[in-house]
Amino acid sequence: MTLLEWAAQGLLLALLAIAIPFAWRLERQITALRGEGAALERGAASVAQATEAAEAALARLRATAEQAGRTVAERVAVAEPLREDLRYLIERAETLADRLDTLVRAGRPQAADAAPAASRAPAALRSEAERELLRALRGAR
Repeated sequence: MTLLEWAAQGLLLALLAIAIPFAWRLERQITALRGEGAALERGAASVAQATEAAEAALARLRATAEQAGRTVAERVAVAEPLREDLRYLIERAETLADRLDTLVRAGRPQAADAAPAASRAPAALRSEAERELLRALRGAR
């Protein structure tokens, strides 16, 4: 072997001596990355499970909201005629109250004169407004 061959082999041996610690360090890092890769896969699987659970909860929430909407719509449909009936009864009561007020105001000047007689008056002598008021009160029970 010539000196050049010896020098080339020595240089190759020196380069190998430098490269071996780098290779060991690289191998340790690759092993660590593989371990972290498994943890990353487990994390991705748990995220996928959480996503599925959230989607299922969202579907249940949607179904509950739709059911609640239908229930409210049914109750509104039932309440609508009642509202109309109440509106009619209020209008009628206001009309009767106005008539009664007019009759009371008209009867006040006479009430001072006829107070003792009115307390003794039979039911047949009652005014039409009093009879309507009594009917309305009996009907409200």
